[in-house]
Amino acid sequence: MTRDQHRNDHSTNRAAMSEASAPLPAAVQHAVSCSRFLARQLASRSWLADALARSIEHPLSAAALRDFLHAEKVDENTLKPALRKLRAWVICHAMVRDLAGLAPLAEVTESMTLLADVAVETAHDILRAQLVARHGEPLSADGREQEFIIIGMGKLGGRELNVSSDIDLIFVYPEDGATAGPKIIDNYEFFTKLGRSLIQALNDLTGDGQVFRVDMRLRPNGDSGPLVASFDMLENYFITQGREWERYAWIKARVMTGIRGEELAQIARPFIFRKYLDFGAINAMRDLHAQIRREVARKDMVNNVKLGPGGIREIEFLAQVFQLIRGGRDTQLQIKPTLQVLARLAERGIITPEAERELASAYDFLRRLEHRLQYLEDAQTHTLPGRPEDQAIIARAMGFASYAALLEELDDHRRAVSQHFNGVFGDPNENGHDLDNLWAGACDEERSQEAFRSLGYPDPSAAARRLATLRNGNRYQQMPPSIKVRFDPLIPRVIEAAAETGHPNATFDRLLDLLDAISRRAAYLALLQQYPQTLHKVAELVGASAWAAQFLNRHPILLDEALDPRILDEELDLSAFRTELSAQLDAVEPDMERQMDLMREQHHAQVFRLLTKDIAGRLTVERHADFLSGLADIIVDLTVSMCWRKIKNRHRDDPKFAVLAYGKLGGKELGYASDLDMVYIHDDEAPEAGELYTRLGQRTNTWLSAQTPAGQLFDTDLRLRPNGDAGLLVVSLESFRQYQLQNAWVWEHQALTRARFCAGDREIGRKFEEIRIEVLRQPRDLGTLRTEVLAMRQRMRDAHPPKAGIFDLKHDQGGLIDVEFMVQYLVLGHAHAHAALTGNLGNIALLRIAGELGLIPVEQAAFVADAYREYRRLQHGLRLNTQESRVAPAQVETQAAGVRQLWALLFD
Repeated sequence: MTRDQHRNDHSTNRAAMSEASAPLPAAVQHAVSCSRFLARQLASRSWLADALARSIEHPLSAAALRDFLHAEKVDENTLKPALRKLRAWVICHAMVRDLAGLAPLAEVTESMTLLADVAVETAHDILRAQLVARHGEPLSADGREQEFIIIGMGKLGGRELNVSSDIDLIFVYPEDGATAGPKIIDNYEFFTKLGRSLIQALNDLTGDGQVFRVDMRLRPNGDSGPLVASFDMLENYFITQGREWERYAWIKARVMTGIRGEELAQIARPFIFRKYLDFGAINAMRDLHAQIRREVARKDMVNNVKLGPGGIREIEFLAQVFQLIRGGRDTQLQIKPTLQVLARLAERGIITPEAERELASAYDFLRRLEHRLQYLEDAQTHTLPGRPEDQAIIARAMGFASYAALLEELDDHRRAVSQHFNGVFGDPNENGHDLDNLWAGACDEERSQEAFRSLGYPDPSAAARRLATLRNGNRYQQMPPSIKVRFDPLIPRVIEAAAETGHPNATFDRLLDLLDAISRRAAYLALLQQYPQTLHKVAELVGASAWAAQFLNRHPILLDEALDPRILDEELDLSAFRTELSAQLDAVEPDMERQMDLMREQHHAQVFRLLTKDIAGRLTVERHADFLSGLADIIVDLTVSMCWRKIKNRHRDDPKFAVLAYGKLGGKELGYASDLDMVYIHDDEAPEAGELYTRLGQRTNTWLSAQTPAGQLFDTDLRLRPNGDAGLLVVSLESFRQYQLQNAWVWEHQALTRARFCAGDREIGRKFEEIRIEVLRQPRDLGTLRTEVLAMRQRMRDAHPPKAGIFDLKHDQGGLIDVEFMVQYLVLGHAHAHAALTGNLGNIALLRIAGELGLIPVEQAAFVADAYREYRRLQHGLRLNTQESRVAPAQVETQAAGVRQLWALLFD
């Protein structure tokens, strides 16, 4: 700009202030000092000063914008000037409020988005009416009226439009067909005409300016593609030609016109959001950003606050990559505004609260700076000014005493953004790994042995042999290049991670088994490739537990859980889990397959979180079992609700149906691989009740035990119901009571000592507990009871005879089952006189109560309780490594002797 031009700008500012009908409000005067564009608008539009004076105290609404156009009596002849006049008012209104500190960023972007929405809506309605008058309504082949669906993309779609932005649009229509006449044309031609007219109405540069520059390049095939597309054309494009960058673009897609937007969303959603965790999106987004950075460098755009390092685009990329990765599984991430996405990522622990604060602060600063750059001349610019005069204006508009102070804060924000961006998109394999040569030369086993020995592997020859087998194996040799490029960088890191654990060889084997299980799943390989720290966490986990390794092999989706840095410290909140899972199940109703998979995925995730705490030594065996049992209760209860919804012709909204837990679940001693012992009962006198609840029981059992792509929830055992396998699947509450009082065997009453209500109708649960206490408190002859209990115990011993040189923690004399039988004998023999024994409190608590009641010596009660606790601890540790519950007899000699002593006191 020349000195004369600059002098003319100051003259324009003075003219704007002098020509107004009244003194300009202070806010407007301040804005004029920061915007030559505003000064020109006030000078050329005599009505504008009064309009601003009347409106700047409050944000604009869509109704206010429509009222403005209504007052202009807008029609096909006045459409272009009216829309441009509207734009002048809206942008100047937003600018004045923004520069006066009256409007936060969200208000400014919403005002500009409302302008786009109202302008597009108005132009569409008027121009469509014109075409309909000439050609008739566009109709489908079966005569249904077809609408023109305008999709806002980018910042328009996210309601984040900046003040001098263009708008990205895509035009679609539902179905092909033809218009009704008089002059018949096909729907494609009709909507193409409408699209072109709409673009001209908004984009044409007239004496009044333009409303928005319209960019149509995001449509299928870009500039070379048709201007409009039917739903079928769009869907076919997504399936056959859609590219990764288009998934990124479509995240912010928002339907602006028409009522069939949900149909369109059903087409677009599977293209944008994958059902699985799509960590491969990181590589795709990294490549896209690299292209942008090359373009920035080529055009020397380092001072571009949008595209330059640490700019707005990097914040948007960071937010949207996690939407691409996780949005298919977490629908709460299928949102558009950048700041809301960042907040939800922080809520889920995907980014830290500090990162969310820094990125949100930088986004606000950069977007406000972007607006002030554009306020100067209403230019679509994102580049910092070079002229000192303009630098001073921008600094003042941003509230800084000097441009240097502005740059200092800008640099701080950009530095923070770059740090977080590089933390996500940086390539951890860029510089290779020290053990790359070991993997490349794996066929030389002798050389590999030396390397494994130097890394501390106790059996280097076995490790070298396993590595060579992998390298030479068919599975590796036949890997496609797209998989191999992810797989190869992982092997050196696996070798290193295993070496750092307490059992390098076992860990190495288990990690390779895991890689073998996921070797065709590029997303999981990408996760481990992008987040090496996750591989180290997984190595610690599988090195400590063979069961954990098998669990991960079956459910590799759980690798994502290991990314969460809060996993060890976060409290396990079953109540919050139930609420969240219930909402997720409701959201996908009536899709039963998705509900079953969702329940399995969420259950497995909770088990995995528990497992990591367990292996880290953060849980006692009792707390671990309580959590697993409580988790199972929630799963069973939600399963009953889901299954009841799906029964046609059900006679009531809520079933009078309950699930009773027996065995380990009933005693709240559930382990990782425990099955569920359950009994189904109902309390409903309706004639159809028996048939309906039988169907409910069958469906509940199938839902829990079926194998789906997401795995299985539980093995179930229903044989403890009245009359076992020969009995009804679901019995009435009264029939259950009669059976327990009149026909049940003693062993069934033993089982009842640790039964409890776990799911379904709570009132039935309360009545069941009354029946349970009634049955347990029946007077019994101790001699007869002793004989029955001993006979049952002997049958179990005969089925599991002892083996020389080992002690079976569960079955051998002096083991867990002996403790359980003694407690059950004490309950059945003495509950008629001591109600405290009927509580479902667990064996340890019941032993203490029996001691306090004088039924057994207090010292022996305490000793056996401690022995029982130690047995469970040992058993749990063995099962974590998929071993049978057997130890050297000397290891538990004292405990077993104490248990046998109490057994002799009660039964000999």
